[in-house]
Amino acid sequence: MIKLRVGDQVLITTGRDKGKRGKVEKVLVKEKKVVVPGIGVYKRHKKATATQKAGIYETTRPIDTAKVAVVCPKCSKQTRVAFKVTNKQKQRICTKCKGAL
Repeated sequence: MIKLRVGDQVLITTGRDKGKRGKVEKVLVKEKKVVVPGIGVYKRHKKATATQKAGIYETTRPIDTAKVAVVCPKCSKQTRVAFKVTNKQKQRICTKCKGAL
C-alpha cells in the first residue's frame, strides 16, 4: 500500500538529490514509484525524428517510494503516515504531531 498522494510535500532521503523537497506530481502504484518535478532529472541524447529535433533533453525519472518521506504541512517535519478511522472515514495522520495530512 502506498501512503503517498498527488500534492504531498516530500523530502528525498537518499541519492544525489538527498535533502531536496518537492510536491508529488504523479503516483505510479504498480511500480511503487512517484514523480517529483525537479528531482531525478537526467539528460538524454536524442536523434532527430519527424516530430523532434536532435539534441540533449532533460527528463524526470520516477523515484522509488522508499527513498522519499512525507513532510507534515503543520509541523514541517518528515514523518510516517498513520491511519485513523472516525465516523466510517479513513484519515491520514502525522505520527509526530497527530495532525491530519
